Amino acid sequence: MNKRLFLVDLVLWMLSGIYAVIVRTRNWMFDSKILRSKAFDFPIISVGNLTVGGTGKTPHTEYIISLLSQSMKVATLSRGYKRKTSGFVLANASATGTTIGDESYQIKRKFPEVAVAVDGNRRRGISKLLANKDLQPLSAIVLDDAFQHRYVTPGLNILITDFNRLFTDDHILPYGRLREPIHSKSRANIIIVSKCPETLHPMDFRVISKKINIFPYQSLYFTTYQYGEIYPLFNSLASSQPITVADIKAEKMHVLIVTGIVSPQGIYEHIEKFTPNYDKITFSDHHNFTQKDYRSIDKKFNEAKNPKILLVTEKDAARIVNDNTLPEELKPSIYVLPIKIKFLSGQEPKFNQQLTTYVKENSRNIRLSKKENQPSS
Repeated sequence: MNKRLFLVDLVLWMLSGIYAVIVRTRNWMFDSKILRSKAFDFPIISVGNLTVGGTGKTPHTEYIISLLSQSMKVATLSRGYKRKTSGFVLANASATGTTIGDESYQIKRKFPEVAVAVDGNRRRGISKLLANKDLQPLSAIVLDDAFQHRYVTPGLNILITDFNRLFTDDHILPYGRLREPIHSKSRANIIIVSKCPETLHPMDFRVISKKINIFPYQSLYFTTYQYGEIYPLFNSLASSQPITVADIKAEKMHVLIVTGIVSPQGIYEHIEKFTPNYDKITFSDHHNFTQKDYRSIDKKFNEAKNPKILLVTEKDAARIVNDNTLPEELKPSIYVLPIKIKFLSGQEPKFNQQLTTYVKENSRNIRLSKKENQPSS
């Protein structure tokens, strides 16, 4: 058995070496201008990572949207992973997870006033957003999961790494989970260590800072998850009742947690604070639920004693809210657990200032104003 595991590791390690050569060659071609990357004369903020999923890109993207949209008009652009459409799509009132992808739909549900677009070709997507007169005056575009999309050069590149699996401790695919070598961190302007314990010790800050070893032009931030109050997914149903986590604790409710994300462990730990009576059904990231899945969920849920609820993440909610195959009898019992980020060690004002300053100094309106005020020769 040990010999077999050794051989598997050896094969994966060799494949990682081949993959690393391919990625390094691709990056070299961009760095050498053999492959062309376009820099827009407009504030473009990219949020991404070096690893395959699970670092918390979407909650950070939502934080940035919430911050900027308070005082300016913002748009988001992603490729719309696992959507059933193609090309450029600008979300409208009839958009669903099927048409724009679950993460984009989650953002559109939370920020209906924000322009949410998807396009596998980010360069084309940005151009279409900037050319859309109905969206003007647009102040910034936030790119979700675009660190590897080098055909666009963002003005502000944000790289996120999971506290529980720093990119410095990882390996290239398929032996590890890195999409590209560690030194690619040099393209980032900001590095965020996500999913930190809320009580991170000063020594941990120093150890991680030393590991990541940022360059002089980079900023390093630390964030943690904050879970909000649960709410019914189908709140229009008369049978859906408001429930809080305090109710779960007081009534000793049974919770069936259904997830289709990379790292659900934090959710389990959060619910354990309120009740030991929970079960879990896990699916792969971005899982599209089938009738067979719903039958399994329904069977498991019916086995639990009352009072009980079925709990999902916001990303999973975006996939099932418009699913016609979802059993009607389950709908009143489905609740959503929202997640947002919180900066540690009082770093929030600095981060906010860095982002808003970048946008204001590079916004189209300010540049036009400066140009108009220049004395004519």
